[in-house]
Amino acid sequence: MYRALVASRSFGPNCPDAVQRLTSAGVELVANPWGRAPSEEELAGTISDFDALISGTEPVTARVLDAAPRLKIIAKHGVGFDNIDLAAAKARGIPVAIAGSAIIDSVADMAMALLLACARQVPQGDRAVREGRWPRMVGVELRDKTLGIIGLGQIGRAVVVRAKAFGMRLITHDVLRDEHFAQEHGVRYLPLDELLAESDFVTLHAPVTDESRHMINAKALARMKPTAYLINTARGELVDEAALAQALHERRIAGAACDVFEKEPPGNHPLLALDNFIAAPHSAGQTHDGLRKLGEVTVDNILRVLNGQAPLHRVA
Repeated sequence: MYRALVASRSFGPNCPDAVQRLTSAGVELVANPWGRAPSEEELAGTISDFDALISGTEPVTARVLDAAPRLKIIAKHGVGFDNIDLAAAKARGIPVAIAGSAIIDSVADMAMALLLACARQVPQGDRAVREGRWPRMVGVELRDKTLGIIGLGQIGRAVVVRAKAFGMRLITHDVLRDEHFAQEHGVRYLPLDELLAESDFVTLHAPVTDESRHMINAKALARMKPTAYLINTARGELVDEAALAQALHERRIAGAACDVFEKEPPGNHPLLALDNFIAAPHSAGQTHDGLRKLGEVTVDNILRVLNGQAPLHRVA
C-alpha cells in the first residue's frame, strides 16, 4: 500500500478516471488538508509517511525533503517547477516530473484572452455597465500590431499560432532559439531591449531563473511604448510589481494584465487599485480539458515510478 499526499488544490475533480487508476493500484490518496498551498513548516510536518507528493505551488525545500524518508516521486500537477528545490531532490534520489504539454493550449488561450481584454477594455466596460454607466470604450485592433513573445517554448509557440490568426506581427526573445519554427511562422528573434521598444503587446512565457527574475523592471518598462500592454501568464517573479504599478499609474504604458503574482493571493496590492490593470487568480491552466490532462500525466508519473519505471517529463 502506497500513500500519496495531494498538495495541489486542483488535482482530482476533473480527472476521476486517473484517480481511479491510482486507487486501484493500491495508492491511498490523502487530500489537501489545508484548503490552500501549505507552508514549508506545514508540509515538513505532514510528509513523513508518504511515498508520493502531488505538487502544486507549495515550497518543496531541502527541509521538506529531509522530513520525507519514504518519498519516491514528486509529481508536479503543472509545468512550472520553481517551487521545488531540484538540487535537493536530485541529491536524495527523488525524481521530479512535470505534466509536460498538458496545459499548453489552456495557457495560450488565456494569454490571448487577457491580450484581447486589454485591447478592448472588456473588464472596464463590464464594470461600467454594472454601475449604470454607458461609456463607449475605444480600443485597438490586433491586425498589424506587433506582439513580443518573451519565451518561445511550447506555450510561446502556441501563442504564435493564435496571434497569426489575428494578423499580428510576431517578434520574440529567448536564450534558446528555434530557428525552424521561427522561419516557418514568420517570427523574428530580437534582443530584449529591441523587442520591448517595438512591441504593441508583450506577453511573458519564460521560466523564473536568477537571470529572468524581475526582467520586467523599471528600466524595461521605460523602453516600452506608452501605448503598449504587458501580459503575464507565466510567473509573478518575472515582473517588478512596484515598478509596474508606478508605470501604470503614470500612464507610461497603456495597461497590463496578470494571471500571476509574486505573492498569491496578492492581498491589498497597489496594482489592484488601477483602472488600467486586469487581474486573474492564477487560472490560466484551469480548464476542464487541461486539468483532465494534467491529472492523467501526474498519475502516469506516480505509477511509473512505483512500478520501477522512469517518469515522463523528468526535470530532476
